[in-house]
Amino acid sequence: MHVPRNYILINGVPGDQVSVHDRGLLYGDGVFRTLRVLGGCMQSWPRHYRKLQQDCSALRITCPEAALLFEELRRLIEQRPDGVAKIIITRGEQTARGYASAGNMIPTRILSLTPPLDYPDRNYSYGVSLRLCDLRLAHQPKLAGIKHLNRLENVLAAAEQSAPDIAEGLLLDMFGNVIEGIRSNLFMVRNGELFTPNLSSCGVAGIQRERVIEWADEYGVPCWVRQFGLAELLGADEIFLVNSVIGLWPVRELSGSEWSHHPISMQVQEWLSHAYD
Repeated sequence: MHVPRNYILINGVPGDQVSVHDRGLLYGDGVFRTLRVLGGCMQSWPRHYRKLQQDCSALRITCPEAALLFEELRRLIEQRPDGVAKIIITRGEQTARGYASAGNMIPTRILSLTPPLDYPDRNYSYGVSLRLCDLRLAHQPKLAGIKHLNRLENVLAAAEQSAPDIAEGLLLDMFGNVIEGIRSNLFMVRNGELFTPNLSSCGVAGIQRERVIEWADEYGVPCWVRQFGLAELLGADEIFLVNSVIGLWPVRELSGSEWSHHPISMQVQEWLSHAYD
């Protein structure tokens, strides 16, 4: 999707080019956030900024101030009140060769706002088909949970998805543990309890995952963060996927197993669609 220059800000200036010396381009040395904008409002902005801070801190990148990013997003939203906003923070430009970064680098800010995505209504009510990816995620605890710019595993996994009726791919780690979707976090329901994969070795911990865990606590639904494999997942009563753009999609089919009843998924979906913070 081509994004017009007036819907992109690079360090606060409209444009669509970054330096060939930027470490985000050279090494994927940076982080990003993606959030929905609805009616001129940035959904869950405090959570997104807090996670941006955490991810920048983990990579020792200076995180821009919240007020600065908020003001730049507001400038974009004035032109388009509904859409998908993306915030990219790289470590910045460096002309010296090599992986090692110089101290006190000035981060690069890239903000964009694209039109809202129009997903089929049936994804939310009927559910989606999930395909098991061949690619297996490697373990790197120092990067686990971080939404960093090096997303080659996701790129390769997405390249496996060719059938138009497959909405998402399921990623396991190299030991066969369920981790996440290509672009989403995953929950399963068993006997009225929620389970979501442990992401301490790989995967991205999204803010919708965080919100679902908080929903469970608020409504007294046990929620467990632990390892589980494909066989246990296929025996679940329900499976659902979440991220900040899609909201929540129940899973209808995976590896020959089917689900047609999604009572807890529907409760969580309703709550997520109305409770923003």
